[in-house]
Amino acid sequence: MPKTFYITTAIDYTNSAPHIGHAYEKVLADVIARYHRLKGEPVYFLTGVDQHGQKVQQSAEKREIPPQQFVAGITEQFIALWDKLEVRYDGWAATTNPLHKQCVQGMLERLWNQKQLYRDKQSGYYSVRQEQFLTDKERGPDGNFGPEWGTVEYREEENYYFTLSSHKEWLLKFLSSHPAFVTPSFRQTELVNAVEKLGGDLCISRPKSRLNWGIELPFDPEYVNYVWFDALSNYLSFVGYDPNLTDFSSQPSTFLDKWPALHVIGKDIMVPAHGIYWPIMLHALGFPDDRMPGLLVHGWWNIGGAKMSKSVGNSVDPNTLVDKYGAEAVRYYLMSDIVTGKDADFSEERLVARYNSDLANNIGNLVSRTLNMLNRFCHARLNARASDFNSELQSQARAQRERFQQSADEFSTPGMLAAADCLSSRCNEAIDREKPWELAKDRGRQAKVACLLYELAEAVRLIALFISPVLPRAAHGVFDQLQWKMELGGKEERFSAGDMEWGQLPEGHVVGKPAPLFPRFT
Repeated sequence: MPKTFYITTAIDYTNSAPHIGHAYEKVLADVIARYHRLKGEPVYFLTGVDQHGQKVQQSAEKREIPPQQFVAGITEQFIALWDKLEVRYDGWAATTNPLHKQCVQGMLERLWNQKQLYRDKQSGYYSVRQEQFLTDKERGPDGNFGPEWGTVEYREEENYYFTLSSHKEWLLKFLSSHPAFVTPSFRQTELVNAVEKLGGDLCISRPKSRLNWGIELPFDPEYVNYVWFDALSNYLSFVGYDPNLTDFSSQPSTFLDKWPALHVIGKDIMVPAHGIYWPIMLHALGFPDDRMPGLLVHGWWNIGGAKMSKSVGNSVDPNTLVDKYGAEAVRYYLMSDIVTGKDADFSEERLVARYNSDLANNIGNLVSRTLNMLNRFCHARLNARASDFNSELQSQARAQRERFQQSADEFSTPGMLAAADCLSSRCNEAIDREKPWELAKDRGRQAKVACLLYELAEAVRLIALFISPVLPRAAHGVFDQLQWKMELGGKEERFSAGDMEWGQLPEGHVVGKPAPLFPRFT
């Protein structure tokens, strides 16, 4: 089995600037990657940009600049946004990279030699969005092609085709025997329904006479590859896959140690690209069933129930949000206000409300109160040990640790954050109930004050670990104020799931002074 957790996102299409959906997908993948690093696992997080295609060529022509210059400008926007959002990826996939071109051409050459590609003239109705000819099976009950196919036009053209239909029965059997191929499970049901309707083969080329911005077919220089074997193959080409090795087990260890990957994608590209074309492509290349990737399919951010669209004028610019509220607030909102796999309505008002309620009023307030009281009543020193008590807060901490881990394993970022929010609420309730400022007035109750403040400090430490995949900067801030693991300040290695056991803070440990972590938005 792979030794490295390999996570990818769909590579962003460089014909438009980043939008809030891009931001959500990348932050989601980043949080999953950070969680696996928290567990001590090696992680390889790949993302990037899809730089070829008809629309890119047309956009460049309109601006009267070369396509490479056009995609370079938009690529810079994506890279700048991921840096601004503190998305830490390990590999960057750009489909104009010579390494990628070599891999794609090797795959195409191999399938051509295996007679899984052929040249043919085809005429009929063509989906511009999905880049495929349609059959009557794709028509709806009213006889028309549905909106999922985008613009449909009648076309006649000679091109190269991949024998997609010959693998239909294999894919149906694979989905039946691998029910966890797609997360969430209801998306797999959608995929099975789509595969059952599959008919015809996949067009994978364009003549250079109308498209020259692409990877040339190795067996016919008059054609370029179009979309599928180019864009999808980045998941392989940038981690060392060698298309010339027909035996999967003979692939380089650098590749085998990472594969299979978890692909984080939007629901709009599950069918047909990632759910049908991609596993069939891998199967045709000799990938074993047990080494197929997994798909984590997320929903859309809508506004008022309608999909965001620049043409409609209801899109949200993530750069503007980060500039206004900061990366941590945006990351928190995106990860807390949507159920993974479902759609959600974006609301700037909810972003502010959730930040103020969950972070400023709850977690931030707890950290401030705890450190203030430790400084006031205990000279900033922990005067108790974990073994001195077995309290309700300790039990709550254990329960929320289990909730955090289960939620993370199920890719539920709202559940991960709810664990931190719930533990923080219980701590604030304990402070209000016990009133340590009153207890401190009685010398005979100093031990109880010391025990309570130890519990609160230990809970704060755990909360920092719970929020670290989503709010790494804030988690470092909490550890800094606790003066905990200072030698690893600013480094991700500072956070470890192994430290989630209760009682890690030693007796006599000295904490720092509180500083605002989450200033309220007004």
